[in-house]
Amino acid sequence: MPVLPTRPVVDPAAVVRGETWRISVLTDGLLRLEYAADGVFEDRASTFALNRDLPVPEFTVVDGPTHLEIRTARAHLTYDRGPFSTSGLSVQVRGNVSNYHSVWRFGEIAHDDANLGGTARTLDNVDGAVALEPGVLSRNGYAVLDDSRSLLLTDDGWVTPRDGSRTDLYVFTHGRDFDEALRDFHAVSGPTPVLPRFALGNWWSRYHRYTADSYRALIERFAAEGVPFSVSVIDMDWHLVDVEEKYGSGWTGYTWNRDLFPDPDAFLTWLHEHGLRVTLNVHPADGVRAYEELYPEMARALGRDPESGDPLAFDVTDREFLAAYFDVLHAELERGGVDFWWLDWQSGPHSRVAGIDPLWMLNHFHFLDNATTPDGKPRRPLTFSRYAGPGSHRYPVGFSGDSIVTWASLEFQPEFTATAANIGYGWWSHDIGGHMMGVKDDELATRWVQLGTFSPILRLHSASNPFATKEPWSFGTAAAAVMTDFLRLRHRLVPYLHTMNHRAARESLALVRPMYHSHPEAPEAYRVPTQFTFGSELVVAPITAPIERELQLGSVRAWLPAGEWVDVLTGLRYTGGREIVLHRDLTSIPALAPAGAILPLDGRDIPGNGTEHPGHLELLVVPGADGAFTLIEDDGAGDGLDPAGIARTAITWNQQTGVLEIAALVGDAAIVPAARTWSVALLGLAPDAVSRVLVDGEPVDAAVGPATPGTAARLAVTVADVPATSVVRVETSADPRPVPADVPTLLFALLDRAHVGYDLKRELYGILTADEPLTVRLSHLQARQVPRGLETALSEILLAQV
Repeated sequence: MPVLPTRPVVDPAAVVRGETWRISVLTDGLLRLEYAADGVFEDRASTFALNRDLPVPEFTVVDGPTHLEIRTARAHLTYDRGPFSTSGLSVQVRGNVSNYHSVWRFGEIAHDDANLGGTARTLDNVDGAVALEPGVLSRNGYAVLDDSRSLLLTDDGWVTPRDGSRTDLYVFTHGRDFDEALRDFHAVSGPTPVLPRFALGNWWSRYHRYTADSYRALIERFAAEGVPFSVSVIDMDWHLVDVEEKYGSGWTGYTWNRDLFPDPDAFLTWLHEHGLRVTLNVHPADGVRAYEELYPEMARALGRDPESGDPLAFDVTDREFLAAYFDVLHAELERGGVDFWWLDWQSGPHSRVAGIDPLWMLNHFHFLDNATTPDGKPRRPLTFSRYAGPGSHRYPVGFSGDSIVTWASLEFQPEFTATAANIGYGWWSHDIGGHMMGVKDDELATRWVQLGTFSPILRLHSASNPFATKEPWSFGTAAAAVMTDFLRLRHRLVPYLHTMNHRAARESLALVRPMYHSHPEAPEAYRVPTQFTFGSELVVAPITAPIERELQLGSVRAWLPAGEWVDVLTGLRYTGGREIVLHRDLTSIPALAPAGAILPLDGRDIPGNGTEHPGHLELLVVPGADGAFTLIEDDGAGDGLDPAGIARTAITWNQQTGVLEIAALVGDAAIVPAARTWSVALLGLAPDAVSRVLVDGEPVDAAVGPATPGTAARLAVTVADVPATSVVRVETSADPRPVPADVPTLLFALLDRAHVGYDLKRELYGILTADEPLTVRLSHLQARQVPRGLETALSEILLAQV
């Protein structure tokens, strides 16, 4: 059984203890508080805490006659040395705004609503919002993670439960330094793994009784339509489900249904040859029954008589069973071409041993097992399963369960995804489009795909219902075109996403984060729960409500931090530092980049299946401020953290000089194509803004032509056949400024679309384009008492760059 590396024993220099209590100063903002009446403390790793052996921070101890005091740069602990109590144990956050609200007292739940939340085990059957478990961030500056009942990891890689009789708390006292709180969380609990690059493309999933021929035809239809995928998720009908009544349900299975898939190995080989990795759905709760092909081998592995036909019960607490579960059942299927597993555990948190949650066990051991192939070769591990508590970020990707097809479900998903970053859980995968119930709604399905494009994982999915489909062509022409564009955009984003994948592992910064992570002192950041940062370069405000009939536009209330912002999908520019209502038609949602942003994209119009390093890269550059971005690519081997397997390309934009420079690759040049085509799209600049292009200091001919579709850029400067070790320099005029927006044209288009009277449209257009001060025009607009949605949409255009 694989063993997870741990360093669970605290440096003695960081420990203050008495006979029945122990306090470990793990960092200046993180304290571990233990109480044990028998004086026996726990030094083994837990499901949450793997690494307590951290550099000892500076702290002082005052051992007074009645109380012990410990001070760090962030915390002031006071303790009466007795059993933990509300009056006897407190921790004050130093430097926070309010001393009253920033004091934690043991057992006190006052101000608990200040905790910013974490995530939840599942969204199964949830129509809208669900209560979230707490995270480690709080507006009051402290948060407590109770580790008293978690599983313990033994030195030989197994687990043992504890009964909760000993108190084991982790108190986070970082004030509103949210990034540091999460760095400390990951320092103790372990980093987020680097995902395999293929996980970042589109996943196709549907609960449907496919045959090998029908599935191949589907993949070929997707290719013909120009819709790329990188992961094929095959739901439970891959295995036998119609079994004799004496065996019970067919929900659990490990035997290919050869009526549907006559040659499974050939089928999986075909999928691999067409750029797809494969995961199969498994519901392991019913164990292994006698009809399974692997039953005899499984029985022998467990010392049972294969002739008996007795069922082999699923028992995650039995080491021998778990070893055979991997070495027999799963290894054999992996030899046939299965890349990773969708663990669809729906049978609760209980097992034969109190305190052992089967879901956590499956996540942990499946992930470790997937780190090697059945023949012992290392690979980057991946699993796909529900959340099982703090520490689950180590076992990506998360499956959020069977969502209901409603606007309420869509509305909650961006908040749910972003808030999960508060407990380090950055890689949720949702049923994009919804799993079950609901009604067919082209607009809802399109908005869900748009959200999925800017989600950690984009996985289309639907229930076992012939009418519940997610293929774009199953919707109306307009919706199908938009879905196709966004599914292509997702694959174009993979170079950016994979860089953010590495950032998440190294810097504890999830791809999707709430706005208050980067702006903790701004009240507005807490008022936009559906808005989020998407990596380092983008802020996304998805539209999660139906279009307003009169306006024929969807809208979302957003907040733009100070600075200049550009929507990379539409080219609309905004001055930040304000709350605003943003409006978009069905073709787009707000995806905004600040001045200085550099967004690397696959340069192909229509990316194919898979997520290989592209030979053509396009850079969307937002002039207006200096910017820098380092593109990270890797060889796909190991855990992704070995510098020998990484290639970095530094890209900089200097606003004062108007120069974009792509530096020579640093690292293993064999990882990427030997020569590449680079396109540079400078958003908002005139076509003649570029003066020259140089490669290694020598001027070269560069093509000026259309940028790749799907973004705001209409023109790109392209230079072909650039060696990976060369330097590219694109020069424009000094301090280049974008072309001003054509406000009258934007106003006309908005009014033309609106379902209001023609005379009102003409009147409003005249008012808003009149040669009068902006304040006067806005006053006329407000006095005219037009529908509220139309007023805010017109105001958005008028005030965008004020």
